[in-house]
Amino acid sequence: MKQSLFTILENRALTKDVFKMMLSGDTSDIRATGQFVNIRLTGKFLRRPISVCDWDEKTLTLIYKVVGEGTEQMKNMQPGEQLDILTGLGNGYDLSKSGEKPLLLGGGVGVPPLYALCKALIRKGAAPTVILGFNTRDEIFYEDEFRALGAKVLVTTVDGSHGIKGFVTDGMKDADYSFFYTCGPEPMLRAIGKAAKTRGQYSFEERMGCGFGACMGCSCKTLTGNKRICKEGPVMESEEIIW
Repeated sequence: MKQSLFTILENRALTKDVFKMMLSGDTSDIRATGQFVNIRLTGKFLRRPISVCDWDEKTLTLIYKVVGEGTEQMKNMQPGEQLDILTGLGNGYDLSKSGEKPLLLGGGVGVPPLYALCKALIRKGAAPTVILGFNTRDEIFYEDEFRALGAKVLVTTVDGSHGIKGFVTDGMKDADYSFFYTCGPEPMLRAIGKAAKTRGQYSFEERMGCGFGACMGCSCKTLTGNKRICKEGPVMESEEIIW
């Protein structure tokens, strides 16, 4: 874990409530796709955890949804402003388990961490299929970006306004895959666990206190006892979770 100041390069809307923020700063402690950062905001006691969408040696890309006062504050920030950010938090996805045809499933703001994962899997020679789930057409983001990487992309919408009508599990029915990776709300993760034909890895979305394992405020039940989503997670093996 490293604490650094990052400078905002870009902060723009992707949809009505979802924003993309690019920052410059020290990303050396980000080691794996699926990790997250924790952002200090003026006047807020707790930091805001945001998954890493992408990064390189000098820049960090975050995609966040405006759901409360903290993210509303982030939405109004301008290029040139600085943020105090903890980087290198949590454990990421294990690429060695992917096989040749991994399946990536993201729901809403569970989509962003799958982008860097998809890039990494393609670099190692895998051929990922990506299923992105949203409620309606107006909420869709990053469909074109995943296609630009060379992945096969399916989109599901609950109301049927774009792509397959239904949930990400409806897109899984005819998919041929060697392993799955997913991130999204818990009901989606549960449904994927029931529908999956292989083992996989879940990345949990969870409200956090400290964000680095000190407070036990974000634990979940596993076969080997309670585990902290911020410390032992957010990525966990599908077979270890007790729903």
